[in-house]
Amino acid sequence: MRIDIITVQPGLLEGPLNHSMIQRAKDKGFAEINVLNLREYALNRYGQIDDYQFGGGAGMVLMCEPISKAIEDLKSERTYDEVIYTTPDGEIWNQNAANTLSLKQNIIILCGHYKGIDERIRQLYVTREISIGDYVLTGGELAAAIISDSIIRLLPGVLGNEESALTDSFQDGLLAPPVYTRPAEFMELKVPDVLLSGNFKLIEEWRMAQAEQRTRERRPDLYNKHNNDNQPH
Repeated sequence: MRIDIITVQPGLLEGPLNHSMIQRAKDKGFAEINVLNLREYALNRYGQIDDYQFGGGAGMVLMCEPISKAIEDLKSERTYDEVIYTTPDGEIWNQNAANTLSLKQNIIILCGHYKGIDERIRQLYVTREISIGDYVLTGGELAAAIISDSIIRLLPGVLGNEESALTDSFQDGLLAPPVYTRPAEFMELKVPDVLLSGNFKLIEEWRMAQAEQRTRERRPDLYNKHNNDNQPH
């Protein structure tokens, strides 16, 4: 998989994209991430990539020409499955979306900045618009890092145990159950006996019951959706 990220602030992506699972995926050749500085496509020697809004109003807007040139430059080298724009008014990012995008080959992520991008870029190039939550960030760089991380960790071979991603929260519509490791007793709190029993059928039943209980208590919206999705039709 290749992910090309177009950004005004490439430095914000240096840390998140060069450590942990993302770095492992790059080292093993499972993923390639290219960060493209939008200022390389600036209109003039002053590095202009933004301008005032038509109609007035506070805040600058990223201009059409630099973004168009950057996307066209990338598209001249390969075909892209998606051109994603990170924006507060996009679809809310979730595990199902990550699963879907992990099956793609080439993706562009365009990071929003200032008051956003000229609407015509959204009409001409963007195929999918994504928000990571109902709040506003300074720019879309952190959102792009989150999207990239949640996609790349799903690629075959990235995690040490392939089953690990399948048992994460949200994969089956539920939050993950509680987990324990050694010691078996800590500050008078003991690991549930069932986890020490060696009876894997009982362990799986316990984990499912715990996942349902935790989801019902902490995310009733998810629990209700899970129940509705699993009702016979």
